[in-house]
Amino acid sequence: MTPTLVRQHPPRTGAVPRVDLRARARDWSEIQERMLVPLYEAVYERLDVGSATRLLGLGCGSGLALLMAASRGAAVTGVDTCADRLALARERLLPDEQREPRARADNRIVHGSPAQAARTDAYTVVTAFEPIGCLAGDAEGLADLLAEAVPLAGRGAAVVLAGWGPPERCATASVLRVATKLAEPLRGAGTWRPTDRDDLERVAARAGLRPDGSGRVACLFGYADADSAVRGLKSTGLFDPAVTATDQAQVDKELAEALHPYQRQDGTVWMPNVFRYLVARTP
Repeated sequence: MTPTLVRQHPPRTGAVPRVDLRARARDWSEIQERMLVPLYEAVYERLDVGSATRLLGLGCGSGLALLMAASRGAAVTGVDTCADRLALARERLLPDEQREPRARADNRIVHGSPAQAARTDAYTVVTAFEPIGCLAGDAEGLADLLAEAVPLAGRGAAVVLAGWGPPERCATASVLRVATKLAEPLRGAGTWRPTDRDDLERVAARAGLRPDGSGRVACLFGYADADSAVRGLKSTGLFDPAVTATDQAQVDKELAEALHPYQRQDGTVWMPNVFRYLVARTP
């Protein structure tokens, strides 16, 4: 809804809509990814992320959460499958040594699966900041990532999972239902679902993790104008099935209409949301 709603989810059936992937990645980086900054900050503060931390970020996108951890002194590794977003993450995390001589040499960006991010010393923190609880089947996708990532972490390492809060406390939930309505001809193509309060605990249990506390964080989605809001939300990929089932213009129109109740007189768009995180520990 990562990020940042969530990272890009291509349609599961039908043709993939034609989009400018580089432009979409840039919209994600410049507009949407920052929406979950309060979540990242709350988690890093709770876990005291610092110079002794070796962090693995699953679904790292264009690397904002990694950059925030690195600024606290952590050695970070990011993993994702979106090449265009990872290119932006590399610009952030792996700067030119002549311009940033103090950049940590052990920061890494990996295109592929968590298994490809193994290091000689085990990770102390694993984060999965892409919130589940908006798409049917998104918990299963997270479980698959954890199956590869957990063995790379040390004993007692923290594994952080994130999810959407109750729909009645997430204004963006009503906007996301537009994607479900328009994608109806493509049944099963990433349909919206209401979050369940035990989603994170069930995923943790499947991964053999022990819950060790949780929290809720308010994340206000704010946009300069309706066009920025439309671009930011579309950069998540959640509206791709709707574009496939209808067309780009129809999705833009209905998305703008759904955003109208949240647009202020000065043109800005504000949608309050609540996200939940779970800290679990490896055996």
